[in-house]
Amino acid sequence: MKKYLLIAIITIPFFVANSQIIGELAPEKKLIVFPDNALGVDVIFSEGGFGLGGFYRRQLNQSFTFFTDFSISESKDDREMEYIDYWGQTFVPGKKNRIFILPLNLGLQYRLFKDAITDNLRPYINAGVGPSMVVTTPYEREFFSAFGKAHARYTVGGYIGFGANIGIDEKKLLGLNVRYYVIQFFDEGVEGLDNRFQKTLGGFFLTLNFGTMY
Repeated sequence: MKKYLLIAIITIPFFVANSQIIGELAPEKKLIVFPDNALGVDVIFSEGGFGLGGFYRRQLNQSFTFFTDFSISESKDDREMEYIDYWGQTFVPGKKNRIFILPLNLGLQYRLFKDAITDNLRPYINAGVGPSMVVTTPYEREFFSAFGKAHARYTVGGYIGFGANIGIDEKKLLGLNVRYYVIQFFDEGVEGLDNRFQKTLGGFFLTLNFGTMY
């Protein structure tokens, strides 16, 4: 996840620098009015691996946007150590369950520097909160067949993040968002490694946004 976060930190300032108008005095550009609604998919990278999600956004005004999103991704215990055996198979000693997080969030997005940066880069901060489902499957079973023995738990969670929408196409949405998730249990939590329960799940997530505006 550190390498993904590093990419985000390097990439966003690059776009900021290239979004400024360069040259002699030029007529001030009018602010582009983008469609109020956006619908799309999220491609997610985290310490737990790869994930997918979807989102809907509704612009309330030039600064605030309401959103809802849903995703599914795998979560791993920080103490997990993955090894490769003689035959090239990976395994984690002491691992009892795979853990999948499925958060549904409602939140607000606030656009930053809308009068200082051109519209081909629209940075923002965002925050969301909502119910989360956490699914565990037995690690000893094959990945897909293990879902026949899946067990679901329900709790709450949320995240804060920063990111940017990129480009001036008024129909296509492309963006990048770095989020810090927290999903909290109020009991012993879920068991990833044998006899080791996690009450808090989450961490940093790098999310690529692809969608359409209408």
